Amino acid sequence: MEGRGSLIWKRAIHGRIWLVLGVAAALSAGTVAQEAAWTVKPQWVQAHEDFLASDVMHGRGSATRDEAIAATYVASEFLGYGLKPAPGMTGYIQSAEVVAPELDGHGTLSAGDVRLEEGKGFQLLVSVGASVNGPLLRVKAKDAKDAGDVRGAVVLISDVPADANAMKLVRALWGSGAAAVVVPADNATRARYAMQGGLTRVSMRLKDDTKQRLTIVTMDVAGMHELAKVNDGAAVMLTVHALPQAVARETYNAMGYLEGSDPGSGTILLTAHLDHLGIGTPVNGDAIYNGANDDAAGTTAVLELAHALAAGPKLRRNVLFVCYGSEEAGELGSTYFGEHPPVPLKSLVANLEFEMIGAQDPKMPKGVLLLTGWDRSNLGPTLKAHGALLGPDPYPEEHFFERSDNYALALQGVVAHTAAGWGTVPTYHQPDDDLAHVDVPFMTAAIQSLVAPVRWLADSDFRPEWNPGGKPSR
Repeated sequence: MEGRGSLIWKRAIHGRIWLVLGVAAALSAGTVAQEAAWTVKPQWVQAHEDFLASDVMHGRGSATRDEAIAATYVASEFLGYGLKPAPGMTGYIQSAEVVAPELDGHGTLSAGDVRLEEGKGFQLLVSVGASVNGPLLRVKAKDAKDAGDVRGAVVLISDVPADANAMKLVRALWGSGAAAVVVPADNATRARYAMQGGLTRVSMRLKDDTKQRLTIVTMDVAGMHELAKVNDGAAVMLTVHALPQAVARETYNAMGYLEGSDPGSGTILLTAHLDHLGIGTPVNGDAIYNGANDDAAGTTAVLELAHALAAGPKLRRNVLFVCYGSEEAGELGSTYFGEHPPVPLKSLVANLEFEMIGAQDPKMPKGVLLLTGWDRSNLGPTLKAHGALLGPDPYPEEHFFERSDNYALALQGVVAHTAAGWGTVPTYHQPDDDLAHVDVPFMTAAIQSLVAPVRWLADSDFRPEWNPGGKPSR
C-alpha cells in the first residue's frame, strides 16, 4: 500500500505532466491557428517585383540569359520556402532546347506573274523561320471566323472595313492550318511591327516541335493592288532566308514541389510565366519591356502562395508550383511541361494560372480578379465560395481562356483556368509595364484571398469538373 506522501508526489507529477501536455496542446493549436491566418506581406510582394521587373533584368526575354536568371531566382525562393524538387528531378529547373531562326530581311513573295520584295509592297510580320507556299484563297473579312477549310492555303483577307483591326482578323484564323494569312496594313499591324523593333517576329519553337504555325504578311496599298491581279488558286511562294544559328538556346521552367500526406490523392498545379518581351523598340526613350504586370505579378502570386502553403500544416494533396519560360514566344515552357510532366497529367486535380494580376480591372468589382472560362467548370465558383476574390471574365470576346498557359493543359482534360487583373490594361506589351504601374496593395489582397481557398482545395476531396460543353477541344 502506498503512503500518503507517495500519493501526493505522484499526483503532483501527474498534474505537472497534464499541465505540460495542456500547454503544449494550446501552443500547438495556437501555431495551427497562426498558420491558418497566414498574412501575405506587401513588402514580400514588392521585393519580388523589384527584382523580376528591374531594368537590370532587361525584360526577361524568352529563352535568354535574363530568363534563366529569373528562373534561378524563383527556384532559389522555392528552396528557401522548403519546397522540394518535383518527382524525378534533382533540381528546381527544367530546361528545353528551342530553335529561333533569324532572317536576313530580304524575303520575296511570288504569285502568278506578281513578284514583291520585302519592304516594297509587303512586310513579313510573323514568320515560321522558313519559306511557305500554298494556293491563294480569298476570304472576306466578315467571313474570317467561318472561313471553312483553309488548311495549307495562303489566305488573303479581302473587303476589310476601314475601321477593322487586322490583327483580330488574323486571330480568327489562328490554328486553322493555313500556311499564311495576308492582311492589309493598318494601325494595329504597324503598331505590332514597331513593337517588334521593325523586325519580323520569327516563331520560336521547341527543338522537336513540328506543328504547323502561321505566317502573317501585311500588304501596303500597292501590294494589295498587285495581288488583285492574281486569281484564286494560283500558287503563292513566300521565300525567306534564315541566317545560321550560332549557339543553341534554351528556355527554363522553375518548379517546386510540396508533397502531401496522401500523395495518391492528386496534385494541385499553380502556375505563371516568368518571361516577357526583353528589349524592343524605344517608346519615349524607354526600350526595356519590364513586364512588371505581365507576368512578374503572376510569378509573385505563385511565389507567395508557395511561401504560405509551405509554412502551414502539411496538406493532404500535393501542390506543384511552376513558373514557365517562353510564354511570350508561343507558350513553349508550358508546352514542354505538358509533354514532360514530372507528375502524370491524369493526377492533376486542377490548374490555376496567374496572369497580369498587377492592376484592378475597371469592369470587375473592387479587389476582384477575373477568372477566364468561368462558366466552363465549377472551379471558380467553388473557390469564390471559400473566400477567393474571383469573378467571371468580362471580356469573352477576347478569348483570354485560350490565350494563356492554362489552355494547353485544358486541351488535355485538366480543369485549368487563368486568374487575371485588368484584362486590357493600357500598359500591355509596352515599356511602361514597369514598377511604377503595378498596384502592390491590390496584388497583396488578391493573393491573400487565395491562400485559404487553395489550402482548402489541397486538403479536401473536392475534384473540379467541366460543366457540360465547357471542356475545350482542338
